[in-house]
Amino acid sequence: MSKEIIPAGSIAEAIHIFREQKVMLDFDLAALYGVATRVLNQAVQRNRDRFPDDFMFQLTRAEVESLMDRSRSQFVTLKRGQNIKYRPNAFTEQGVAMLSSVLRSERAVKVNIAIMRAFVRLRETLETNRALAQRFAELEKRVGKHDSEIADIIDAIRQLMAPPKKGTREIGFHVRETSPRYGTRKRR
Repeated sequence: MSKEIIPAGSIAEAIHIFREQKVMLDFDLAALYGVATRVLNQAVQRNRDRFPDDFMFQLTRAEVESLMDRSRSQFVTLKRGQNIKYRPNAFTEQGVAMLSSVLRSERAVKVNIAIMRAFVRLRETLETNRALAQRFAELEKRVGKHDSEIADIIDAIRQLMAPPKKGTREIGFHVRETSPRYGTRKRR
């Protein structure tokens, strides 16, 4: 059995990017903590001084619409002309860390640890991808003048790896027999 209370994959799926920041939304956090979204938001409102704008912000209507467009399966589809009642709050990594001081249950502490580990893994993955992209760019610069030669080598390797072409067989029944020699007379 895994030591983690929540799989890192499910946490990673709940991390969104808004206003060029990685954030988690209040309803995702409430589900992870095992509380109602209303309860989480009430705890935040009671301790509003702990959540400055760089820790937590409320999504705009346009951001909510883009979120709904991205993931229709998470939301109940609204009828035309209806609006959502409350816009979700978005918590940055620091805001999620601050939630551990507001929500004092044992589960909240364990979930916060799992979320912090997911944020760290995400940051490491992004840094690895950035470093890999930089290495590819450097390699492309060094190899740029040799592109045609490398392409020729790759084509030759592909030809060697390709299975040999088999001869095509005709479809149908063929009789293979020697034809008899018919003698022909010369007419006089």
